[in-house]
Amino acid sequence: MSNEAIRADGSIVIVGASLGGLRTAEALRRDGFEGSITLVGDEAHPPYDRPPLSKQMLSGAWEREKVILGDSTKLAELHLTVHLGQAATAFDASSRTVTLTDGTMLTGDAVVIATGCALRRLPGTETMPHVHGVRTLDDADALKADLDALAPGAKVVLIGAGFIGQEVATEARRRELDVTILEGLDVPLSPIVGPKVGAMLRGLIPSEVKLHTGVKVVGIEAAEGVRAGEVVLESGERFEADLIVVGIGVTPNVGWLEGSGLTIENGIVCDERLFAAEGVLAIGDIANFRWTSGGHDEQIRIEHWQVAVDHATQASRSILEGDDAASLDLLPYFWSDVWGKKIQVLGHPTGAHEATVMLEPDEMGRFLVLFAEGDTFSGVLGVSRPAQLMGYRTLLLAGATIAEAKSLGA
Repeated sequence: MSNEAIRADGSIVIVGASLGGLRTAEALRRDGFEGSITLVGDEAHPPYDRPPLSKQMLSGAWEREKVILGDSTKLAELHLTVHLGQAATAFDASSRTVTLTDGTMLTGDAVVIATGCALRRLPGTETMPHVHGVRTLDDADALKADLDALAPGAKVVLIGAGFIGQEVATEARRRELDVTILEGLDVPLSPIVGPKVGAMLRGLIPSEVKLHTGVKVVGIEAAEGVRAGEVVLESGERFEADLIVVGIGVTPNVGWLEGSGLTIENGIVCDERLFAAEGVLAIGDIANFRWTSGGHDEQIRIEHWQVAVDHATQASRSILEGDDAASLDLLPYFWSDVWGKKIQVLGHPTGAHEATVMLEPDEMGRFLVLFAEGDTFSGVLGVSRPAQLMGYRTLLLAGATIAEAKSLGA
């Protein structure tokens, strides 16, 4: 695959009007691109930020306007042609042609695909009242309205004890609601942080929250006296709920790319410059990219806000410089606000990596853990330990050994 630099007066189509898509347009203008940029988004809303949806917006600390990243003024300043409320339904990589819901066909000298992921849903629950997921601005609006309608003591059931589920559960407890969390894993978050650290994070969940692990939800049924119904487990146990939130993960939005000519495998397969085909790039949650910085050499897909931002910067360079562009250099980072604590992860540890506790949990529940894949330092997790966590940033960027990380101390 050979990629020539795009002329500064060329044309670029960005499919996906969320964080990654908008940041790509901003980076292109910042880097001197003067040609046409077309931004396509399946939602009618202007580009907005997703992390606050289950945090500040759900709590009411932020109004919905504060999550908007690119209002009409900002989009006009970037000189974008915008198609909002129009989903991409097909793509031909050889001609770089995108087809929209209304039949419009868009072609560019380069196409950036930033369509992200969609929620996994329990079959048959999509239209059930008072059953929610949290992915879009409309999701957050609907969930907040339902929470606002509940009196203290009402029953909220969370299906899934991941970060989103625990963020929503945190807000539900703040409202003095009766919270139950149903989790399929024996130890929540163990695929991400391993059983030892997962158990430490589980210790942050207040005792008044009823957590059931190692259970399988088989359905939701209507029931007398409760708004949302009953959540039914494979064991036959039932949990009454006035409100239900399903947080069982996401899947890449690749259905519209069938027959596109791109390689689809856990997202869109692309190289270390994010090229998936000649003149076609994938960024953000949908990109299965080659990661070669910081001592890494692997094909990977990462669903992080920071990765989407770094991808956008790289996409602009790759478009404007082609094969002469430097390869992607990034350091994954994500955070979650739960139970009055801030959980931060720098690097990309997995549940299979060895964990070393550098700071044991104190009376406030704060702690710090290092992760290693073999001899390589792979990541650091901190609970309300931001200064200590960020102290390891340079070592992670350099691909340091776990011995070097340990010698830094905490």
